[in-house]
Amino acid sequence: MVHTLRETQLTGIGLPRRGKVRDIYDLGDKLLIVATDRISAFDVVLPAGIPDKGKVLTRLSLYWFEQMSDIIKNHLLEHDVGRYPEPLRQYSEFLEGRSMLVKKAKVVPVECVVRGYLSGSGWKDYKETGKICGIFLKPGLVESEKLETPIFTPTTKAEEGHDMNISLDELEFSVGYELASRLKNLSIAIYEKACAIAEKKGIIIADTKFEFGIFDEDIILIDEVLTPDSSRFWSMEGYKPGMPQDSYDKQIVRDYLNTLDWDKTYPGPQLPEAVIDKTRARYIEILEILTERGL
Repeated sequence: MVHTLRETQLTGIGLPRRGKVRDIYDLGDKLLIVATDRISAFDVVLPAGIPDKGKVLTRLSLYWFEQMSDIIKNHLLEHDVGRYPEPLRQYSEFLEGRSMLVKKAKVVPVECVVRGYLSGSGWKDYKETGKICGIFLKPGLVESEKLETPIFTPTTKAEEGHDMNISLDELEFSVGYELASRLKNLSIAIYEKACAIAEKKGIIIADTKFEFGIFDEDIILIDEVLTPDSSRFWSMEGYKPGMPQDSYDKQIVRDYLNTLDWDKTYPGPQLPEAVIDKTRARYIEILEILTERGL
């Protein structure tokens, strides 16, 4: 049976701040981020985890950090546990492959979503209003259709509860015009480069979300990047507009949950083993396709 890491307890390191997926330890001048196998859907952390998910998220993020280094700096300091400070090395069994030492950036409190295709909540909003986050789209689009150009649709970043869509005007009011403009331009530039890389490997990135921080008065990329938790990945070979797409991401979990009589509030329902196994397999598969390396 594959081991699932739900949470960490590193004695002598302090108590972590637990996000939906990550445990974050404050080491004074830097942070230790551990990607657990917890999974959230509809902003609710579910009782079951997905084995090895944290390792997939970490390895994909490392890959994309390197790919995007010509566009933007990131928060990574070290990911080799053998080079971690001595007190951390005793926990190498838990940290290896799923942790990073990172810079302590000032987090910009917004999730920067870029959509290149009409899917998920964007498709739902479009059907109801003809627009997404205040952006009007041309009429007659179908589910999963490629947009003429990628659109930037930020959301609030909620520690608890649901993230909320906001308009670009609202983002500008929140963080200022200059920072909002840079966040938009950087997000679209990263997305477009990632799409070009992924398409060469037969993968569509339908949408994704980024998080940014301020470090040494500069914007840097933080948290995870272009993972199955933060993105929708589709096969170019099987792509058919006008319907939902088979995916390499946690849409598998969302699709199952949508069959249940659940009000999308805590506590979430237990996932069947078949859903857990399929999700794990798809996460590992997209890692192998994009990075050409496995776990």
